[in-house]
Amino acid sequence: MKLSDFDFHLPPELIAQTPSPKRGESRLLVLDRSSQTIEHASFSALPHYLTDHPVMVFNDTRVLPAKLEGTLGNQGKAVEILLVKEELPGTWQVLMKDLKKYKPGQKMVFAGGTLEAEFVGRQNDLGLIRFSSNPDLEHQLETFGKMPLPHYIHRSPDDGADMDPLDRERYQTVFAKQPGAIAAPTAGLHFTNAMLGQLSECAEVVYLTLHVGPGTFQPVRVEQIQRHHMKAEFYHIPADTWNTLRQAKNHERNIMAVGTTVTRVLESEDFCREEDSDVSG
Repeated sequence: MKLSDFDFHLPPELIAQTPSPKRGESRLLVLDRSSQTIEHASFSALPHYLTDHPVMVFNDTRVLPAKLEGTLGNQGKAVEILLVKEELPGTWQVLMKDLKKYKPGQKMVFAGGTLEAEFVGRQNDLGLIRFSSNPDLEHQLETFGKMPLPHYIHRSPDDGADMDPLDRERYQTVFAKQPGAIAAPTAGLHFTNAMLGQLSECAEVVYLTLHVGPGTFQPVRVEQIQRHHMKAEFYHIPADTWNTLRQAKNHERNIMAVGTTVTRVLESEDFCREEDSDVSG
């Protein structure tokens, strides 16, 4: 497959910049493979189409408000980082723009001046920064951090502050539980608690965890897609979920992956191991 095979025109006005007024009111495209017809419906109608009682698999990862805005040393130059992974106590892998311009030893200040860091160096296409103390990062992020929205969401500086509370609520699934992702499993954003209650009558719902990593922001730069290498991501399948999926496969029940993050996990495993064993990768 070639990258150009996937080229298509998406008018900018059709890329939503804000969520729908109410979660669950987005549109649903229904493809009937038997009749080869397409139907346009509301997402809230999804339970109506689940006639074969499938096993639905959700990703319960929780997005961290891991984007910090600050300044570079005494220069006053704006700097923005996205925390990815803690390598050592106080030392983090981060996504940064214009990474080549930074030099080891440069100082950075975040969180209204209460959080200081030093640029350590580069690690492939990620930066390494070391905080000057051992701060309570969870508290700092909850207070000063911003949600790492997709690159196709464009906000002016004035809109950013006003939209932050809404972003924290809506760029998070209602079933988010395990903190660690730097992007949301977007297919799950449309589900409401009310719909999850309805699903219990027409499907069997199970959860796994995949923490979406920096690879989701990495563009495909090669024409031959097979040559593109995705960055590794952590996933975990609890024992009860594993056993349910294994039994569903043995009984030829349909398994419905909610989104590409769940699909990546399911395609990484073959469900042929012993029962009652957690799986992580």
